[in-house]
Amino acid sequence: MTPLPAGLSSAEAAARLERDGPNLLPRKPPIPLWRRVAAQLRDPLIIVLLVAAALTVATGDWTDTAVIMLVIVVNTSVGVVQEVRADRAITALSQLTAPMARVIRNGSQSEVPAAGIVVGDLLVLAEGDIVVADATVVESAALLVDESSLTGESVPVDKTGGDPLASGTVVVRGRGRATVTAVGAASASGRIASLMVEGANLTPLQRRLVGVGRLLAGVTVALSAVVLALGLVRGQPVELMVVTAISLVVAAVPESLPAVVTLSLALGARRMAARNALVRRLPAVETLGAVTVLATDKTGTLTEGRMVARHLWTPMGEATVTGSGYAPNGEIAPKGSLDRASLADLLTAAVLCNDARLSPPQDPGGEWTALGDPTEAALLAAAAKLGLDRKQLHRRYPRVAERPFDSERKRMSTVHRLPGGRGRVICKGAPDVLLRPRVLAGDPALLARAAERAERLAQAGYRVLAVASRDLDTVPQAAPESALSLLGLVAILDPPRPAAAAAIAACKRAGIRPLLITGDHPGTARAVATDLGIITPGEPVVDLREPATSSHAEVSVYARATPEQKLRIIEGLRARGETLAMTGDGVNDGPALRRADIGVAMGKRGTEVARQAADLVLADDNLDTVVAAVEEGRRVYANIRRFLVYGLSGGAAEIAVMLLGPFAGLALPLLPAQILWINLLTHGLPGVALGGEPSVPGAMAEPPRPPGQSIMGAGLWQRIIRIAVVLTAVTLGVAVWAHQTGRPWQSMAFFALGATQLGVALGSRTRPGTLANPMLLLAVAGALLLQLAGLYLPPLQELLGTDPLALGDLLIVGGLSVLGYAAARLDRILHPSRPKRAVPSTSRPTTMTGRGGEPNR
Repeated sequence: MTPLPAGLSSAEAAARLERDGPNLLPRKPPIPLWRRVAAQLRDPLIIVLLVAAALTVATGDWTDTAVIMLVIVVNTSVGVVQEVRADRAITALSQLTAPMARVIRNGSQSEVPAAGIVVGDLLVLAEGDIVVADATVVESAALLVDESSLTGESVPVDKTGGDPLASGTVVVRGRGRATVTAVGAASASGRIASLMVEGANLTPLQRRLVGVGRLLAGVTVALSAVVLALGLVRGQPVELMVVTAISLVVAAVPESLPAVVTLSLALGARRMAARNALVRRLPAVETLGAVTVLATDKTGTLTEGRMVARHLWTPMGEATVTGSGYAPNGEIAPKGSLDRASLADLLTAAVLCNDARLSPPQDPGGEWTALGDPTEAALLAAAAKLGLDRKQLHRRYPRVAERPFDSERKRMSTVHRLPGGRGRVICKGAPDVLLRPRVLAGDPALLARAAERAERLAQAGYRVLAVASRDLDTVPQAAPESALSLLGLVAILDPPRPAAAAAIAACKRAGIRPLLITGDHPGTARAVATDLGIITPGEPVVDLREPATSSHAEVSVYARATPEQKLRIIEGLRARGETLAMTGDGVNDGPALRRADIGVAMGKRGTEVARQAADLVLADDNLDTVVAAVEEGRRVYANIRRFLVYGLSGGAAEIAVMLLGPFAGLALPLLPAQILWINLLTHGLPGVALGGEPSVPGAMAEPPRPPGQSIMGAGLWQRIIRIAVVLTAVTLGVAVWAHQTGRPWQSMAFFALGATQLGVALGSRTRPGTLANPMLLLAVAGALLLQLAGLYLPPLQELLGTDPLALGDLLIVGGLSVLGYAAARLDRILHPSRPKRAVPSTSRPTTMTGRGGEPNR
């Protein structure tokens, strides 16, 4: 017999800790504040604003300089504060995978921090312990380990001497000792974490805004140069035309766009926080609105992460079991003539041949928890639903001997003393080893019938246990595993979350293709995917351990996926232009969460690696929140486009008035100060308030926008031109009429352009005629009052070069400005916000990963 290792000495452990470093997963260092600020200032629209601010400084326009700088400071501050708050909340939510560990040092057992574990340490493991480092088992007694966080397998794995243990896995039953073989970055969790070194990608919103910034910069500078040239040709003073051209550049750039984006994202993040969704990066809110594919893990994401008995079979008939989790709530509904006595015999045996325990909630509203093998805990919960009490049964039938479960025998047997001195042997295990004549006595036809039923249940994704017993005249010292009588079968599964099916259905209605990528068995993956509506019963499921075939390109469920294969599937989808969200909770999900357009991690059950890799953390593990986040993202994107129509149509009208005015006999339609004042009022609070508009009714009944679509696409630039034409026509019409009738035409053009743009803002509302988004109503009213102040307050008259208007003229211009509202509403009728319903693409070809990890196209 090989002697057990004696463990390390404290001196040797200290030397190895100094040599190898602490047992910690690799993590990025904290981001300093100045880097966060610099990242915000690198936003393309902020860069445009900085250039505009420099131009206003060059012209001495300190008022507009202050306004632009205020927008930059507010936008940057909101973004930085949100990131810092999210990181702090993640730190508070996150806990070390295993803060303490028991080891043998200096010949005795001691408890040390997980970070202090070194290679060569001898770990002492017991039920409920978390394995803190990679190790090799040197001693075991019925040792069962849950590896779902690493592999996605929902069924715990039996471990014996010489078997490897991976860091982050959990001992659910038994005890053992193991020698540490790898720590920190060299461990299984560390190697997976190292796959996440690549930085985050630009979100779809950021990529689209880069294009908008470049477009605005090029077009506005070119058109302003044309205005400058025309003015010089007409003999206008050089200084005046230079200032006018710069003013047009400043006015045409919608400096409120970053504030609108930030406000919309911040409001979305706040709404999502109220629903227990923690946004780590503001742009992630909008990214979910662009999602075309939702790839999700199974265990703990779509399912509860807890085993539940669903079907009972006895030679007398079958029964179904209701309820969820480990709570004794639910009922057992027999089918046909099955009596309670047969069910009681089956479940009594399942309770007695069982090492798990159930704990009631510690707090009001809490959940029942299990200590031990989740499969055995499911048997206890089923028995409790029949009214059987574990403690009473063990007192009445005390256990006197046992043969623990192991991977070779695939069964567990116990011996119990019956009242009167007789004995009973109970055995439970896999049907393929128990349903054999050498183990069971009885009619071969009964065994064949039981085996057939067990096979059908297994194909449906259940884990099936067979239970048998034998009464003896005396109490044996060991458990004989022969001549037993079959009591029945128990079908167990990790059930889908109650909200998962509704969430998947909502995604499909929104045109989002759901995809299941799991490390679990293909049969289990098929059962869950079919139950939730991800696939229909006839659709294929790919086992990624098998050689790839061409049929892999159009499937929606992938089983036995390794972290590397998950990563390649994600990369293949993104390479095809899909906007992809990935949900998960395990260590094995971390790389895919980081590489997806947006990663969504579970906060309660999720591992530290998954939470750190994600953009969005669901604190309550509710997949429904992802659907709500998609709606928020679509609202944000719609509001940004709404503001672009409003802001750019106004800017285009200002340039058009300056370009066309001279041809209508208006030497200089607007002064530089007037241009900047209109820009300040219309692009200021009203523009920002547009970011708070509610979502369009039925937004989640429409397909996602095409991934390659520009933010100016889908008819947006045509809408800008149509509304700009109306604004330009009203302004020039008023100015020409006033000029010909001897009125203060420039002041009337000044008021007409500003008031008509405010009419467009009101016409852009999602729900006109209601008090939805009252901030927009207040902002428009305030801007209109300031526009009037520019005509009637002497200090502003001098600053802007305006003249007061007679009441009749003011009413005429005010009446015509209603055309701005009418144009916006009519344009929404001609070009509605919601496109025609397209058929969701639920079977698009995608890049898959076969055996060996190479993409298959």
